[in-house]
Amino acid sequence: MPPLTFVAGNAGHTRAIGAEISRLLRPGDVVLLHGDLGAGKTTLTQGIAQGLGVREQIQSPTFTLVAEHEGQTATGESINLYHLDLYRLAGEEDLDSFGWEQYLAPVEGVSVVEWPERAGSWLPEEYLLVRLEPAGADLRRVSVEAAPPNGRMIELIADLRDAFAGVTTA
Repeated sequence: MPPLTFVAGNAGHTRAIGAEISRLLRPGDVVLLHGDLGAGKTTLTQGIAQGLGVREQIQSPTFTLVAEHEGQTATGESINLYHLDLYRLAGEEDLDSFGWEQYLAPVEGVSVVEWPERAGSWLPEEYLLVRLEPAGADLRRVSVEAAPPNGRMIELIADLRDAFAGVTTA
């Protein structure tokens, strides 16, 4: 299945895409955000947090590595958002320093990981991969794909495609 791709015209559009993704997430899901500095990873996470009912301000946890936020699903159930930023890690060997494995399939929430390439081969078995990249003046391309391309994440992509039916994509 090809990635689902959008062009976001501003930070508000990027947050709206994140909020729509969050409506479909459930405990145990992991979202990996790939993109250069300033690509919009934290902005997309702010949208996910908003969609999950997180009330506190979302900033990238660059120095603390992990930020935990309490939220709720659309049905009112409690859910945690685990926001991880691996930018400062030297490599895979640093993952044990903060309990990386507990965030690979979080039972009580969802994990959103910035800079997942720093985790090397220590990635979860199943995840939603979101790539953010420049697409022209003040535009960014947001591509969403399932990894591996089967199971729960494919269902999520199909539901996301349905949710955005009629919305212009790239």
